[in-house]
Amino acid sequence: MTTYADLKTVPDLNLPRYLGTWYEIARLPMKHEPEDCTDVSAHYSLKENGNVAVLNRCRLGDDIEEAEGEACPVDNDSARLQVSFLPAGLRWLPFGKGDYWVIQVAPDYSVALVGSPDRRFLWLLAREPHLDATTREHYLAQARQQDFDLGPLILTPHTGHPTA
Repeated sequence: MTTYADLKTVPDLNLPRYLGTWYEIARLPMKHEPEDCTDVSAHYSLKENGNVAVLNRCRLGDDIEEAEGEACPVDNDSARLQVSFLPAGLRWLPFGKGDYWVIQVAPDYSVALVGSPDRRFLWLLAREPHLDATTREHYLAQARQQDFDLGPLILTPHTGHPTA
């Protein structure tokens, strides 16, 4: 088992500014998102209980796949969230939760880098479906500095048919 230094996250994430729609620019492969998904988007909104409602969408061929979940801050740190996509009545279970830690966010909240402390998951997100190569590489360099292996990185295609 590989041990890593603590994953550095955004010190003061402004959660209300972070909410809204994000487009996936790149990701590390994961079993619950097919590699050929396109037009991946995530929409975050505040729930009455203070947690974050999560709605992920992607295009798979002619179909739009959708997953609804809920995220809650870990230790009152809004940059360190735990997300569950289990059915609402089962989200209290201790398994089925994933770490969603905001590693870096642009000052204007237009770009974000999110990962898990075990370095298995990583997402580069932007408010628009396309991101210039220089900005993309800046954020991916931050991921490398925190020991993410970007060899299997997938650049998410956006076809002009958004799912958001």
